Amino acid sequence: MCSLLAVLFTVSMLFVHHNYAFYERPIAKVIETNLLDTTEIIDDNDNEDYLYTQQITAEIKNGDEKGELIQFTNEYSTSKAYDQEYHVGNELFVSIDRSIEENEILTGTINDVKRDKYVLMISWIFIFTLLIIGKKQGLFSIISLAVNASLLSYALDVYIQTANASLLFISGITVILFTAISLLLVNGFNEKTYAAIVATLLGTFISLSIAYLVMDLTSESGLQYEEMGFLTRPPQVVFMAGVLIGSLGAVMDVAITMSSSIFGLYEKNNNIPVKALKTSGMEIGKDIMGTMTNILFFVYIGGSIPTLILYLKNAYPLPFTLSMNLSLEVARALAGGIGIVITIPIGLYTALFFINRKRAKS
Repeated sequence: MCSLLAVLFTVSMLFVHHNYAFYERPIAKVIETNLLDTTEIIDDNDNEDYLYTQQITAEIKNGDEKGELIQFTNEYSTSKAYDQEYHVGNELFVSIDRSIEENEILTGTINDVKRDKYVLMISWIFIFTLLIIGKKQGLFSIISLAVNASLLSYALDVYIQTANASLLFISGITVILFTAISLLLVNGFNEKTYAAIVATLLGTFISLSIAYLVMDLTSESGLQYEEMGFLTRPPQVVFMAGVLIGSLGAVMDVAITMSSSIFGLYEKNNNIPVKALKTSGMEIGKDIMGTMTNILFFVYIGGSIPTLILYLKNAYPLPFTLSMNLSLEVARALAGGIGIVITIPIGLYTALFFINRKRAKS
């Protein structure tokens, strides 16, 4: 197994560092940069910024112009919100200006940065960490992640290609498959896993139902769908599908924690009273409740920090900034938090049901 992983790691890293020929778009590797100019910019709110102009010389790595040099002029600001500075060694997707005369150095524009080698490196770090810590379960976790990612991609493709398809229905089916595949692969076919699957599905769909009911009763007051304005599908449906899938991860974590804990206590002492299991289970649930709800909050809010800073830096009022950028994230976090809290008693009593059934058989 270790030898196979070593071979896969080596081959994949060598490939991604020399895969220029597999791209149709021209790729150029930066070999020299020079700062040409620095301009001070002051906006209407007296905020200072600087605009830098750099000249870039790069070598084309694929296509008919392979091996030739090309030059670009790149402008970037101090904040680098919508631009960036390029350095020697960066590999860039470029467009070549083919209107030049022969024997002149090529010129063109920069379209994007080639980042596949960095993505691959981070992916391997993630895989090795899972395998070192989780061993066999870590391997199954990687497999379930790959299967779930493929499943989600297929589900979204079905929704996009089918005009009258219900995204919420597709997401519901996907959530059921996600739950079964993830828990069965990682934890195996046993009562503990079955209890976690039942608790996960109940907790997820109940939290979605509560979120839908609240939105219906409040006529979605306070929810800002402007960030979904570019969609050609109803934003409410897309938002609810996001709530459903987003809540699943946290709810599944709580469900398997509750199930594993209760079954662990039972396996250590088959004669432990049900009352003691209930008491221990609720204590465990209280311990994980706060951390899991905080995790949801940080995950949803963390992605909005750059936009919040941008709004506040441009002197937008704080209430308007929070309303425009956090209304959907807070709603998702609240729906997921409700799912977490609900899943604790559901997971406890579901595990107890399977334990009682197991006792009855023995």
